[in-house]
Formats: sequence, C-alpha cells, structure tokens
Amino acid sequence: MEMIETKNIESGTRNHLIDEFLGYLQFERGLADNTISSYRRDLSQYCNYVKQQGSTVEEADIAMVRAFLESLGVDATPAGSTMARKTSVLRTFYRFLCREGLAPCNPTISLQSPKKAQKLPTVLNLAEVQLLLSQPAGSKPGSLRDYAMMELLYSAGLRVSELTALREEDIDQEGGFVRCMGKGSKERVIPVGEPALTAVETYTRRARHMLGKGIRTDHLFLNRFGRSISRQSVHRMLVHYAREAGLSKQVTPHTLRHSFATHLLAGGADLRSVQEMLGHADVSTTQIYTHVSRQRLREIYYEAHPRARKFELVEDR
Repeated sequence: MEMIETKNIESGTRNHLIDEFLGYLQFERGLADNTISSYRRDLSQYCNYVKQQGSTVEEADIAMVRAFLESLGVDATPAGSTMARKTSVLRTFYRFLCREGLAPCNPTISLQSPKKAQKLPTVLNLAEVQLLLSQPAGSKPGSLRDYAMMELLYSAGLRVSELTALREEDIDQEGGFVRCMGKGSKERVIPVGEPALTAVETYTRRARHMLGKGIRTDHLFLNRFGRSISRQSVHRMLVHYAREAGLSKQVTPHTLRHSFATHLLAGGADLRSVQEMLGHADVSTTQIYTHVSRQRLREIYYEAHPRARKFELVEDR
C-alpha cells in the first residue's frame, strides 16, 4: 500500500514538472501551440517509459535516457528528426529542472544532439514595433496598464516573468532605470527610455489604484481582480494587439525582447553591453542577434566604404 501511494505522488509530481516546463516554453520562450503539444507528447512518452522501468524522472541516469531513445525504433537514427527532437526536448527539460531546483542532477549533460541549423528569432522592425505600441487606445485602466507593460518589454528587454514580478519600487523614475530579478536570482539594473518611464508613471498615477480594488500589494502590474498579472495574460494581451495591428508575425513577450536586442546592436551598441542588459550568463547566447543585424552591417558598408558603390554596379550587371 505504501508503494502505491508513493507512485501516485511521483506521478503527480511528474505531471507538475511537465506543466512547469511547458509553461516556461510557452510564455517565456514563446513557442507555438503545436510545438508545445509535440513536446508534451514526447515528455509523456518518456515519463511512461521511465515509470515502466521502475524509476522516476528525478532518479533517471544517462543509461536510462539512452535506453529510452534506443527504444524508439528504426526511425530514431542519429540523423533522424525524431531522435533530434526528442533528444533536444530531454536536454532542455533537464536543464530547466536543474536550474529551477526541481531535479538533483542532469543525466543528459553528456548526451550528444544531432547538429541542427540555428533558428533566428522573430524580430519586429521599428515600424512594426511602433504600430504594436499604438494599439492600446484610450484612458481605461487596462489600456494604460497594457501600454506601460509593452513599453517596458521593448525598452528594457525584460523576460515576461521579470515583468510580472516587478514591484513599484523597482522603477527608478529619477534615475531612469528598472531593477529586476533574472534567472538564477541574479539582480540587474537596466536603463529605460523616457516613453516607457512616462507610460509607467501615467499607469501608476491614473490606473493602478483602480485595478487594485483596495487590495494591498506592491506588485506593479495588476489584473482586474487586483492581483499580480500572470504571464499567460501578458501573452494573450500581445497576441490580441498584434492581431489588431494586422501584424503577420507571431508576437510574444520574447519577440519584444528579441527586438530590443537586435535594435540596440543595429544602432551601434556593443555585444557585451547588450549581454549585460539581457542578463545572459554567456555572451555566446547574445551572439545570435549579430546574425539578425547583418542587414544593418551591409547598409553601413554601402554607405561608408569608398569601393562599395563600384561593387554594387558590378554586382548589378
């Protein structure tokens, strides 16, 4: 009887771990619904396999993970898309669990993934950002809040979890900074432009107390029940305004973060400064944005290099 109760608890914990991970992928990484569904199937298949072997996700070792991948059958060749996807899912899953303190160790750390082409992030151009930011209209509390949130996401490159965790004292209006707690409980301070500061000040002065409904909380952004707004609500809000703006690109909180970094680099910011503002532990994570900014490098070259015009004429012939 005791063993049965333990297994039930483990099953519930395991489902909770998957839900936590998929929530992170959807609302912080901005993955599409179809991708999330695919990941859920992969992880459920893995959890069932581990359970059949009399183990748990937290106790699984590298031998267990490899045995699972080998059990997939003839389609799971090293170069196959099935193997590549499931390997990637498991590696990302365990990195997340370890980072959040939900698993004692990462059994996939020595697992080699098939090389895949790096996918560049979705980025809005300046006109698209301006169009998106112009969508919250009027002086209703929800509109003032939404505009302030979008301005902060773009102006400071915040993760959605960082945005929803902000408190009133985290905004330094006089100094022009926002303080947030990033991954690994690392605090960072990011400069914020005047439009974002003004939007936050207007929201705080004219709308926050109306949303608060007398509930005592120091969270900055509140929902209509007076509680801290959720990541899911921010995600839905952006999808709504992107649709209203007629944007064809998929817009998530991370899209504004990607746009923040890309536009800084395109404007001449150095990679280390952008790394610091994004809160990346490794500059290699930030380097993906240098690929997105290559068009700007071409423009600078053709504007500045004395031989560029001649090259263009030869290229046109």
